Amino acid sequence: MISPKSFALGPNRANDLGNVVSYGGSKMGKISPVSSKYIIHTQIQIEGVVDRPDVIGAIFGQTEGLLGADLELRELQRSGRIGRIDVKLDTRTGKTEGVIIIPSSLDKTETAIIGAALETIQRIGPCNANVKVEKIEDVRVSKRNFVIARAKELLKTLTDSVLPDSTEITEEVSQSVRMMDIAEYGVDRLPCGPNIDDSEEVIVVEGRADVLNVLRQGIKNVIGMNGTSIPQTIIELSKKKTLTIFVDGDRGGDLIVKELLNVAEIDYVVKAPEGKEVEELTKKEIHKALRGKVAIEQVKLDLEGKTNGIEKRNYIQQRPRPILQRRPNFQRRSTLNVQQREEFKKMLDDLIGTRGAYLLDQSMNILGKVPTTELISSIRSLNSVYAVIFDGEIDSNLVEVAEKANIKYLIAMDSKTDQNGARVELITNRDLI
Repeated sequence: MISPKSFALGPNRANDLGNVVSYGGSKMGKISPVSSKYIIHTQIQIEGVVDRPDVIGAIFGQTEGLLGADLELRELQRSGRIGRIDVKLDTRTGKTEGVIIIPSSLDKTETAIIGAALETIQRIGPCNANVKVEKIEDVRVSKRNFVIARAKELLKTLTDSVLPDSTEITEEVSQSVRMMDIAEYGVDRLPCGPNIDDSEEVIVVEGRADVLNVLRQGIKNVIGMNGTSIPQTIIELSKKKTLTIFVDGDRGGDLIVKELLNVAEIDYVVKAPEGKEVEELTKKEIHKALRGKVAIEQVKLDLEGKTNGIEKRNYIQQRPRPILQRRPNFQRRSTLNVQQREEFKKMLDDLIGTRGAYLLDQSMNILGKVPTTELISSIRSLNSVYAVIFDGEIDSNLVEVAEKANIKYLIAMDSKTDQNGARVELITNRDLI
């Protein structure tokens, strides 16, 4: 047994003891890292140059007998209740600073007592020293934090790649059912949806891939031509149904429209956005394009204007103007400034295909979004509505409700009524272009 006095006999004896205690030789037990519950983190400042064995010797020598037999550091380490004492030192300009790390499997009270006992050390070797316990770390808390963080990562991976939510499952199944609805029609065996015979209006696209994409979005009265040549089935169908031709946004689409005009009775024309094909359009793009269908009479006028050298208008991007209905061309004197026009246009574009409505206050803040079916009741229940933007058509009933609510602007895709006598300003998509 090494005598306590050996700590003061010189560096050689202190070094020997440091090797035994600090490095866990055969004479001293070590605590297993997995069994420690707390870790004592201690800062040390020394007015001189010392080595790690000097610090270890001071820890054991100056705390011996201080806390009684039950908390004797040497006995605690031998029994494995205190682990290996790790000392890290850094010497600069004749002074030494460092940290002491002591793992403990004692309870928190006993561990705190051990930590406080370390602060009684005043000298290490021949030098004055200041020892300060920085913190006592609960290893279980650190492990628990790791478990929580790791569990979040695992759950995110599970949610993203393994478990689709109910909406995704429903949508996937619905799309599969729609894809199964594809059938064949006529002597030319053209790909089509299941509602061709039952629908008054039929949408004609170029090929099978276009039919599949439109079916995927829930539109079932669609039929494909299977190429650029016009099948006899389409010509016969045009005599019985209202036909809307939906072509790609390229020169090929324009050529198909021209050819159809010569051989079939087409009623409306829809063109995909410039450079895009019908088979790659999203649900919103498809519905937006279909809502912007153009009457065939207008298309013919545009094509005649091009032939005569007049600048061609982009009829695909305009709102529908069916000449046969002879809807009045209402002239409105808008009071909107440039900023209001841009903001209203952006909000109206966001609503296309949603059948929804935005209610705005005077600062252009959105008070809420409601379905168009609940628009009138929502206006009546609110007192601070400044403007209403919705995906639909303005009618006289809505104008009357808006006037009673002192609304300044009604903004919609189209209007069934005029501005005459109305205190609320009526603005359509065409007025914002």
